[in-house]
Amino acid sequence: MKLISWNVNGIRAVLKKGFHDFVDQEKPDILCIQETKAHPDQVDEIMHDYEHHYWNSAEKKGYSGTAIFSKIKPIAVTYGDGPMNDTEGRTITLEFEEYFLINVYTPNSKRELERLKGRQKWDKDFLKFIKNIEKKKPVIVCGDLNCAHKEIDIARPKQNERTAGFTIEERRGMDNYLNNGLVDTFREFNSEPDNYTYWSYMFNARANNVGWRIDYFLISKKIRSILKDAFILNKVMGSDHCPVGIILKN
Repeated sequence: MKLISWNVNGIRAVLKKGFHDFVDQEKPDILCIQETKAHPDQVDEIMHDYEHHYWNSAEKKGYSGTAIFSKIKPIAVTYGDGPMNDTEGRTITLEFEEYFLINVYTPNSKRELERLKGRQKWDKDFLKFIKNIEKKKPVIVCGDLNCAHKEIDIARPKQNERTAGFTIEERRGMDNYLNNGLVDTFREFNSEPDNYTYWSYMFNARANNVGWRIDYFLISKKIRSILKDAFILNKVMGSDHCPVGIILKN
């Protein structure tokens, strides 16, 4: 079972940059995308091999948004429920037999950290939401969490200590996820530096691998035993982020 997550930075744009070729090559069973920046009616019919499509679009057109394309029918679907009852289309939760899958696009704290307090509240509320549904069954969280957790997860840590995505406040939020029973799947298999999932479009950052690891799969410890692999597809172009994924035992 292969699950992939990708912040596409606009589904309409990435469709013109090899998106279908990527899906055909990787063949994920479930594909979660963030920053769709579109409503379904703005996109020509896509993903014909995926019977089940779920969109949570922002009220504001051309902004934020999440979507999931699945070959497996979920038991139930929830859009931005609980503390994430938002208007920005930031979460979709699918319930399957063995676990919940949450696709999330975490709010950015913005330049000058103008949304940092709101971001801190989000992290607390989102963790509360995760722990609440985890009482029923284990959880898989994937998406753009907009936080490089440790210095190993960012090319230039010292220069970015008060930059959105690497503040101590946001990193503590990530600590709280991991201290409350979630596992950073990529770090279960790879402890090396220079593994990033996001690069600024400026300053030739991607070519020089001056990046950030801010896209994740986090899973409940209860299902660590079915995790076979976790990976970053850093050669895949089309966005300022690259896809990340996991493989679960069937």
